Amino acid sequence: MIIDVHAHIIVPEITRAADPGDAWRPAVHRDGGAQVVEFAGRSIRSAVGEFVRAEEMLEEAAAAGVDRLVLSPWVNLLPYDLDLPAAWRACRVQNDALTALCAAHPSRVAALGAVPLQDPPAAAAELERLAGQGLGGVEVAASVAGAWLGDDRFLPFWEAAEATRAVILVHPTTRGFDLPVFQAYYLWNTVGNPLETAVTGASMVMAGVLERFPRLRVVLAHGGGALPAVRGRLRKAHGFQPEARSRLADGPDASLRRLHYDTVTHDPDLLRDLIAYAGADRVLLGSDRPFDMGSADPVGEVRALGLKPEAEGAVLGANAARLLGLDPVGEGSMR
Repeated sequence: MIIDVHAHIIVPEITRAADPGDAWRPAVHRDGGAQVVEFAGRSIRSAVGEFVRAEEMLEEAAAAGVDRLVLSPWVNLLPYDLDLPAAWRACRVQNDALTALCAAHPSRVAALGAVPLQDPPAAAAELERLAGQGLGGVEVAASVAGAWLGDDRFLPFWEAAEATRAVILVHPTTRGFDLPVFQAYYLWNTVGNPLETAVTGASMVMAGVLERFPRLRVVLAHGGGALPAVRGRLRKAHGFQPEARSRLADGPDASLRRLHYDTVTHDPDLLRDLIAYAGADRVLLGSDRPFDMGSADPVGEVRALGLKPEAEGAVLGANAARLLGLDPVGEGSMR
């Protein structure tokens, strides 16, 4: 069973066509064959694969050798900038729709939902509700209203995540840094996204979140972004700088190896190094469907690394099956 843990969907129930009364909902249409998402006053054309119809997404994935998709919301639909009642509604609409998709395709779809993380206790409550609903966990953004995930305000959420054994996919917001330099040359995506993931991952590590909750199941998108590249600097600072070691008893490497990472690195040497550093049991196949910066052949990229069969099988699906409680032969959830 080959499982892609990083694939996004706009469920039909969240679109403007389903309820034109909510201004925050996206509209999806075709323009000359191209898929266009109208959202927050912008026309977005970067979703080059199917984004709404699950059956077509599954067909595209199967053509790339993927047996099961772990679907999660488009990160722009994590409703952190809405007032809490609207945010609750946006989360519930997506969570209920994703639950229905899992039930309709039990051997081919698993899902991660959404929580109103701007209110961590409310997010913890929704996470606990989802634990009994069939979703494997939730996707969260790397930053929430300017706060990073190592901030103490998120401790109630992390406590609930550990208690429920939920998988938490951390994904950059795509607009984490409001600096002019990121507006040129597509740098907001190529550099800004991995930088945002690195900042939030480092904040979690150095604040001791992974030490305090050692059984967390956190997956960092895009191979952890730039976080693996700064592991030496974190280690060096922890060795002598009182502030760097004020919340972290062990060195940062122990916490970095408690995290999980997807395979979306676009570089075989980086991916091979990530697997060697974190361990083959901590890296999970991802594609970042349906976006232009995703991988069209994530399975082939892993197989080209020449890993030992057990390690290759772990990355391609066994790790995801274990974390999400999925039957590795495709008979549905074991949770």
